[in-house]
This record gives sequence, C-alpha cells and structure tokens, in this order.
Amino acid sequence: MNRLTEVFKTGKKDLLNIYCTAGYPQIESTAEVILALQKYGADMVEIGMPYSDPIADGPVIQESNKNALKNGMNLQLLFQQLEQIKDSVHIPVILMGYINPVLQFGIENFCIAAEKAGVSGVIIPDLPMHEYEEQYQKFFTSHQLSFIFLITPGTTKKRINKADELSNGFVYLVSSSSTTGQISKPLINPFFQSISKMNLKNPVMIGFGIKDKLTFKEACTVANGAIIGSAYINALQNEKGIDENTKNFIASLRD
Repeated sequence: MNRLTEVFKTGKKDLLNIYCTAGYPQIESTAEVILALQKYGADMVEIGMPYSDPIADGPVIQESNKNALKNGMNLQLLFQQLEQIKDSVHIPVILMGYINPVLQFGIENFCIAAEKAGVSGVIIPDLPMHEYEEQYQKFFTSHQLSFIFLITPGTTKKRINKADELSNGFVYLVSSSSTTGQISKPLINPFFQSISKMNLKNPVMIGFGIKDKLTFKEACTVANGAIIGSAYINALQNEKGIDENTKNFIASLRD
C-alpha cells in the first residue's frame, strides 16, 4: 500500500506535512532535511522541485528555489539523493513542483524515477485536471504514485468534486488566494466548514499561511492536518544547523 494512504488509514489526527525545497540550504541538504523531519515527528514530507518561476509561492520559497538552482539542484540529482536514503525513510515523501521541468524530464520517465526513489505522491499545481486525466493519469497510477490536486476558497463545487475524484492520497486545500507564506485573517472561514460537509472521498490537508502552533491547530480543526513551508525554511536559516533547527521547529508546533 502507498505510504501516503497508510498514514491516513491510521486515523491519526493533526497530521503534519512539512515542505522544504530540494537542494536547500545546501545541495546535499535534501537527505538531511528529510531524515531530520522524520526523526522529530513530521508525518509526511513535501519536497519542492526547484523551478525558476514558482508562481504559486511567496518570497521565502521563491528565494529557496533560486538558491537551490544556484547550488546545482535538478530532478536527476534529486532522484539520486532520494534513492540513496529510501531504505531509511518510513514516512511518505511527496514531490511538489511545476509542470515544465517534469515535461522536460518526460512524464513517464519521471514516474518511473519517482517510484524507484520511494516517492509516495506528487503535486503539480499548474497541470490542468483535464490534461492529467486524458494524458498522464495512467503513468502515475501504474507507478503507485498518489496525485494531489489543489482547491481554494474560490473553487466551484463542481471543480472541487472533480479534484476529489482525480486525487488520491489527499486534497490540498489552499487557505486563501494568496501565495505561500502569506497570512489569511481569519485563517479559517465558512468555506472550510462547507468542505467538511461535502463528504469528499479523500482526506484534506490545509496549506498556505500555516506558520506556528496556533495556525497549525486552527487548520487541524477543519482538516486532517496542515502543511507548513515558508516558516520551516525560515527556521533553517538559524546557525544551529538542520538537525537542531528541525527539532526546535517541530517542538514549537506540537503540544
């Protein structure tokens, strides 16, 4: 069974998914970040595939993408790094990125490499649902990769149902129409309660604007868990190092 599916089948509440860009802060940091997040209690890890124009992301993640690309990170190297640690990683690893680098790599080749590297799921925000369904779904399915679509407070009910139909693993609920790292006030609004009444087949994780214990707990009141990215990347800039920074960051979120 896909590890992402296994996590949700446990029935655990307040699931924590932490994002970091591959190759940040250093090109060899990817493995250390994943293993530290696993060690200190993240339930899943979302690894960003660096891209020169990450349009859905705010300044913190944009800068991390810029630095990772400057460090020399690319998809081939990322898969090599993931494959080297896959026997030590027991939580789901999700790849998040944009369609152009994946197309250049080749969709089927990407799925083959992701499966080989122990990846559980993929998020590609700018891949249209109809294109995924008509052309690429078969590759993700045949290689046991969950594909996760995003919905926002502006998404129609019809499109939410379609995203739920095509997603497996979870549906990514964007907290607002802003980019990552931006704070929506209030974070939780009536839209989130309406989602819980739709009886979606997939669990729901909330992202964008989740930055600390308060916003994490708030998001978890209306979803299975939450996704944190910019705040963790900021935490990695502390001079204490990846292990200590990760330990302190996760401790600040949990009771």
